[in-house]
Order: sequence, then structure tokens, then C-alpha cells
Amino acid sequence: MSIKDLRGKTAAELRDELIALRREQFNLRMASASGQPARPDQHGKVRKSIARVKTVLKELGRGTAAGSKA
Repeated sequence: MSIKDLRGKTAAELRDELIALRREQFNLRMASASGQPARPDQHGKVRKSIARVKTVLKELGRGTAAGSKA
């Protein structure tokens, strides 16, 4: 998911996306704790996606949806 796609979404859609990513992160953590093999790169990808979503939500909260400096 690219940052451009995220900036095209509303705040409610971003919050839903964040919840889904957090759920996926939890499932990956539980799978690794129970010994199930998982792709190790997924942990980093999910973590970075969460950071992207949170960044765009913060930008929307500040009113700089395009991310440009005013």
C-alpha cells in the first residue's frame, strides 16, 4: 500500500485500515509464539504499514493532507 493510496482515503477508512493492520500484527505475533512458521518479513512490512497509516492520520489531524509544508 503506497502513501498516495492512503492519502486518498478518509479518516474513518484510515482508522479501519489501522485496526485491520493491528489485528494482522497480533496474529503474526501469536503465530510466531505458538511455533507456527511465518514469513519473517511480514512483521516488518506490517509495522511499516501501521506507521504510514498513523502518519497520514496525523497529517489529516493537522490539516496538511497533502503533506506539504506551509
